[in-house]
Amino acid sequence: MTKQQSGINIDLGNRCSQIAYGWAKKTFDFRPASSGRPVAGLDGAFSNVSDYHGLKIGISSDGIGTKIELAERTGIYHTLGFDLIAMVADDLAANGMETVNLSNILDVDFLDDRVIDQLMQGLYEAAKFARIIVTGGEIAELGNRIGGWGSGMHFNWGATGVAILPAGTQVIDGRNIRSGDVLISLKSRGFRSNGFSLLRKIMQENFGDAWHRKKYDDSGSWGEKLLTPSLIYTPFVIDLIKAHKIPLHGIAHITGGGIADNLRRVLKVAGLGARLNSLFEPLEVMRRVQELGSVSEEKAYQLWNMGNGMILIAPPTHLDAILRLARENGYPAQKAGVIIDESKIELHTQGLQPKMLVYPIQESK
Repeated sequence: MTKQQSGINIDLGNRCSQIAYGWAKKTFDFRPASSGRPVAGLDGAFSNVSDYHGLKIGISSDGIGTKIELAERTGIYHTLGFDLIAMVADDLAANGMETVNLSNILDVDFLDDRVIDQLMQGLYEAAKFARIIVTGGEIAELGNRIGGWGSGMHFNWGATGVAILPAGTQVIDGRNIRSGDVLISLKSRGFRSNGFSLLRKIMQENFGDAWHRKKYDDSGSWGEKLLTPSLIYTPFVIDLIKAHKIPLHGIAHITGGGIADNLRRVLKVAGLGARLNSLFEPLEVMRRVQELGSVSEEKAYQLWNMGNGMILIAPPTHLDAILRLARENGYPAQKAGVIIDESKIELHTQGLQPKMLVYPIQESK
């Protein structure tokens, strides 16, 4: 299955992001270096960090994407708040930033107060879990500019998080990574909020228009299974940094682009590579989708997290403490690999046809 057949083109997406950021960078000179300029060395990082007279402020914006269609199909809306906060706050946590405020924007075709109530109840529960205050937002009625599945209220949902750097800590940007550091994977519990264009295409081709009602197993339907909410890693990561003083050298939030693309964003700063030979195995639902869609190992590990939602990089002397704290806080974790001197990522897959994939640290132009 090609990028075009899957409904996305990652290379084009990366190119468009580069274009957008190129124009954004031209605005940096609008403010003096000591009053709001981005922190140097964070180009391509998971969030944007600016320095306001010594105070580091992080900002990140994201949305849920086409996973919204799963809510429209199942009528289950209260879990999407976990996806929204995970996409925003976990990006900020990947740079060691603690999200304190979040503002959201909901674009709808028409209003349904019952759906709005479910969405905001879920956002409240997710914010409580992540220890974030939702300070405001906007609901915009855009009529037929917004579409979706079925006859109910259709919407797009995005948010912006504002974060601060915990006192006495440094922005985590990968520059402290050393050869021999360990990589620790935090397990995901589903597809999170990425790769749903391909997921929906596979479901449609195999089960037809009403694929969401097709039984997955005794626990429920395919629609319910794929809607599994994202696990938010932010509180655990921030506690490691603030309460336990664990020196994390790098953090990769595994979102669009998969493990290699997101890990490369961290490793390129240090100019080192990684050998990942003990990642979490893909979840059963991931293996089943991969088989249904005849998705190659290369494509599956490029589009989905394949069971690994976040990767921490730390000195080997702190491995046992991180694993213990993860277990105590309900986050399945395991050593996934080691940092190497070579400028490449060796990724041992564990999908339908396990193989070793090799990615250069510097992306091809």
